[in-house]
Amino acid sequence: MGLLDDVLGMAGIGGAAQSPQHATAMGAVMDYINSPQVGGISGLQQMFHNQGLGGVVSSWIGTGQNLPISQEQLQSVLHGEALQNVAAKAGIDPSQLTGMMSQLLPHIVDKLTPNGQVPDSGALSQMMKGLAAGRS
Repeated sequence: MGLLDDVLGMAGIGGAAQSPQHATAMGAVMDYINSPQVGGISGLQQMFHNQGLGGVVSSWIGTGQNLPISQEQLQSVLHGEALQNVAAKAGIDPSQLTGMMSQLLPHIVDKLTPNGQVPDSGALSQMMKGLAAGRS
């Protein structure tokens, strides 16, 4: 099973429920994380901490259970311009993308932070390429 299938399965989106739109959304989430406005996992982590949700993102990075996040909580954290840009590029309404991100982001961050460690930018880039290609 590839990383794309792993992430979608972890998010409860597998089999018949999986759609090309979910794969598109996953690409948009990775573009968002990697955008200059966000700055990778470290930047995302800082954004969550700034909004009082550091424990949530830390659960995704850590090796334990991933805490859920609501669409409303996520909206308070996300960088609006970066979200608008990746949503437009993916052809997805920003609010719809935010809803998908609330399902996908915890699992993507979990997969991109093996052993509870935030990878350096080079390693993160390689992992993102692997996720995008659906390889394990």
